[in-house]
Amino acid sequence: MTTRIDERPLGPVEDPPRRLYADPGVPDRVFRGALRGGGALVLAIMLLVGGFLTYRAWQALSVAKWGFVTTEAWEPDGGHFGIAAVLVGTILIALVAIAFAVPLALGTALYISEYAPPRLRRTLVSIVDLMAAVPSVVYGLWGLFFFQGHVVSLSRWISTYFGWIPLFEVDGADPRDPLATATVYTSSTFIAGMVVSLMVAPIICSVMREVFSQAPVGEREGAYALGANRWGMIRSVVLPFGKGGIIGGTMLGLGRALGETIAVYLIISPVFAIQPHILQNGTSSVSSLIALRYGEASEIGMSALMAAGLALFLMTLVVNFVASSIVARSRSGATSDS
Repeated sequence: MTTRIDERPLGPVEDPPRRLYADPGVPDRVFRGALRGGGALVLAIMLLVGGFLTYRAWQALSVAKWGFVTTEAWEPDGGHFGIAAVLVGTILIALVAIAFAVPLALGTALYISEYAPPRLRRTLVSIVDLMAAVPSVVYGLWGLFFFQGHVVSLSRWISTYFGWIPLFEVDGADPRDPLATATVYTSSTFIAGMVVSLMVAPIICSVMREVFSQAPVGEREGAYALGANRWGMIRSVVLPFGKGGIIGGTMLGLGRALGETIAVYLIISPVFAIQPHILQNGTSSVSSLIALRYGEASEIGMSALMAAGLALFLMTLVVNFVASSIVARSRSGATSDS
């Protein structure tokens, strides 16, 4: 008679893994629901704004069709209108503003986060935040009555020595005549852009400063341990880490510059023709066009202004989406995997 021996694995028997489930509880559910509701509310408001502008602009768009993007003149009552001129002016003013604001904001943010003593740092942060809170009409009046008179000489100098560049050419200016009138240099894209740059620089500086201050301490100390001085550490650690903040702050300032209204409206001399010469008198923007023609607009004119607002709304959305995608791919904008 044979005895059967059961074949069993040697060693301890492992239990099958159990699925872990943690009840988030009522507070966590409420918090998660509030976050989702807030995000959905923001998207809903954006869709409502876009839908409202599209609905009000449909009458003008059905009349102008694709000519709305290519036409320079603005005569809604005559059926001949478009945003080609004001769109170019808006972009040029914003680019001039960013060209001056980004270096200023970058240098200020680096000084506050890396060089300034703690007491002075708090004071500078408060000053920058207060500059961002100054109303735009104050900047506009300051630019019109004070700043413009001091920038005309700079515009004349740039036109005299760099007028061979089409961007800096000024029609009707005679660089060889010291008594030539200076009115050809006033109310220009250059002056409006410089004033707007002072308005957007505090916002850009705040974003950059916040990102620079979060650069890893270990990498800072490692750069010093390898023999780097302070500027070498900033160049190898802080700036690469803060690339997302630099791009994000720049795009945020660009979005603000594209939509600036009152300061630009007070400074510029509106012309409804494409004006590529930034030093020359006369330019326009979408927001200043709306502020200028809103009070006297007819039914078709109001619809045309809503169409211009829709174009500005879409352009700002594109700028913000591009900035978000770039920041998300950068180191300072990415989430940590740990």
